[in-house]
Amino acid sequence: EFPGYAPPAWLAAPDPGPAAVVDDLTRVWSPPGASPRAPLPLLVVHDGTAYERETQLTRLVAHAIATERIPACRVALLDSPRRDEDYSASARYARALAARLPAIAPATAHAGLGASLGALALLHARALHPGAFSALMLQSGSYFRQRWDGHEAGFPRFNRIARFVGRMLGGAPATTPIPIAITCGAPEENLTNNRAMAGALRRQGHHVTFTI
Repeated sequence: EFPGYAPPAWLAAPDPGPAAVVDDLTRVWSPPGASPRAPLPLLVVHDGTAYERETQLTRLVAHAIATERIPACRVALLDSPRRDEDYSASARYARALAARLPAIAPATAHAGLGASLGALALLHARALHPGAFSALMLQSGSYFRQRWDGHEAGFPRFNRIARFVGRMLGGAPATTPIPIAITCGAPEENLTNNRAMAGALRRQGHHVTFTI
């Protein structure tokens, strides 16, 4: 905590209750009183266990719903036992994720949240399957390119990621633009490639907000 830090009020919000186990890799949190059969917007989160542990994500969402900052929604916390493979621009994973979304919970729309490789994988899935997500929040995405990220060249799927990122940077206008929020810390090594990706997505017509 830096000098002057003040904890946000939502950290003192009531316990949001546990997420329900769907399978070994999926848990779904629903707002109190929500009917299991009622369709609600669904926030799909890569590295869901880490997000819940490190950011208290469902507590934040529950507080935002209770204070009417956002409408009632569910949160799907996803994990992968093969994270480096699945989250590295894998067409197989993107296909499986897009097919899996309708079975997670009844939903009126799907949004995605992820960081690092988790962010990259969401963008890749949406690029291959445009109907999968209607909004994305991408935090410090691992948009590797040789010109910026040579220090990551030892990553086993570096070339696959770099090919996908290259296609995105030169991509054609989007047929179905969506809101995309991108965040990246000022001292991060990923800042240059995140700035480039934000610009490319904006040129394609997506409604991009980029926050450093």
